[in-house]
Amino acid sequence: MPTPQTQVSVTVRTFAQRFSSTRRGARLARRLAAHQLDAWGVPHGTTASDTLVLIVAELAANAVRHGCVPGRDFALRLVHRPAAAVVRVEVSDTHPALPVRLAPAPADADGGRGLLMVDALASRWGVSERIGPGKTVWAELDLAAGTRAGHPA
Repeated sequence: MPTPQTQVSVTVRTFAQRFSSTRRGARLARRLAAHQLDAWGVPHGTTASDTLVLIVAELAANAVRHGCVPGRDFALRLVHRPAAAVVRVEVSDTHPALPVRLAPAPADADGGRGLLMVDALASRWGVSERIGPGKTVWAELDLAAGTRAGHPA
């Protein structure tokens, strides 16, 4: 008689995918992130989901615009730690240059606000090395708070 199997609770959930370094790849990364978050119980249309999707969109757009190396993709990795109520977004590209957070751009500028938005929305963010060329830009959101520490919902 086989012994009954006990179910182990999931402590960490991950999603990882590579995308082409194109605007289409960035859009697909954002859409798949929204779908995955919903599957993990962070429903579409909630503050947490909208915030995380915006963070993914900004980091993916930066990877496409500033981190693109011809012939190389960028990678998205989402890590959900339900017990800690934290979702981590990681976007890796193969360009060696580190991202630069600029001073606020003029109102009529086309860009220059991406990392400022990430800084305003994420509980914490940073840049880390990765295996191989390039870097990983990451951001975490505390789901319990729903917004950055010290910034009320």
